[in-house]
Amino acid sequence: MESKFIGCLLGVALGDSLGARREGALSILDKPNNFKDVISLNYTDDTAMTIGLAESLIEKNGLDPEHLARRFLENYEKEPWRGYGPGPPTIFFSWKRGASWQDELDKKIYPGGSFGNGSAMRVAPIGLFYCDSPEQLRQAAYLSSRLTHSHPLAMEGAALLAYAVALALKEDQDFLDKLMAFVEQDIYKLKINKIKYFLSRKDNRREIVRELGHGIEAFNSVPTAIFCFLANPTFEEAILYAISLGGDTDTIAAMCGAIAGARYGLEGLPEKWLQRIENRNYLTQLGQRLYEAYLRSK
Repeated sequence: MESKFIGCLLGVALGDSLGARREGALSILDKPNNFKDVISLNYTDDTAMTIGLAESLIEKNGLDPEHLARRFLENYEKEPWRGYGPGPPTIFFSWKRGASWQDELDKKIYPGGSFGNGSAMRVAPIGLFYCDSPEQLRQAAYLSSRLTHSHPLAMEGAALLAYAVALALKEDQDFLDKLMAFVEQDIYKLKINKIKYFLSRKDNRREIVRELGHGIEAFNSVPTAIFCFLANPTFEEAILYAISLGGDTDTIAAMCGAIAGARYGLEGLPEKWLQRIENRNYLTQLGQRLYEAYLRSK
C-alpha cells in the first residue's frame, strides 16, 4: 500500500511533466516516443496543487478546506510560474484579501461556476486517504473542488477521478461497474458506457477523442484519463497513449498517471523517467507521509 501511495503521487508528476512537453504538439494520430531524449522532467500546476492537497491532508489528518485554501495560496506564491490558468490565481488573491473559501468565487469568473478539470487534476490524494469509504471520498472531493470549481460537473469529475484512484489502489475487479454505480451525473454515466465500448477499439483515436473528449472540461477529460488507464497494461503504455490523444495532454496524463500509479505502485513506474522527475525525493516522502496519515485515521 505504501508503494501505491508513492506511485500515485509520482504518477501524477510523471504524467503531468511528460504531457506538458507535448501539449498542443501532436495530432491524435501521432505516437510519442518514450522520451529517451528528455534530460529533466518539470511538472506544472497539476502536480503543484496535488502536492498542496496531500500536504494539507497530512497536516490536518483529513480535509480541512480553510487550511487547504491557505496551502494553495502559499504554494502558489512560492512558485507562481507553474503554469496556472487565469482562474485559480484570481481566487487565491481574493482569499488573500479576506474572502472565504466558501464564497465559490469561480462563479464571479464563470457564470454557474467552472466545470474545468482543475479540481480533478489535483484530487488523487483524496482517493488515497479516503479509499475505504466511497461516501466520505465523495464529500471530500466535492468540498475540495468547491474552492475553485463549484460547478456540479467539476465536483462530480473530481469525485469520479478520486474514486478511480481508490479502486485502482485496491485492485478492484469490478472497476467500471463500481464507477457507474458511484456517479450521479448523466453525462458521466454515458461516458463510462462509452469506455466499455472502446476498450477493444483503442486504436480508433479519432472516434475516442470525439466521444470521450480531450479538452479542459472535466467531463471531456476525466473519463478519457480513466479509459487510458484501463486500455493499457502498463504505466508507461497508459501515459504514452494518453499523450497520443492530444488536447489537454498534461492534465489527462496526470490523471491517468494518478490511477495507474495507484494500481502499479512505485515498482511499476519506469526508472528511466523517475531518474528525471523534479522533486522525486520529496514526492516519495510525501507519499510515505500520506500513507502514515491514512493509517492513523483508521
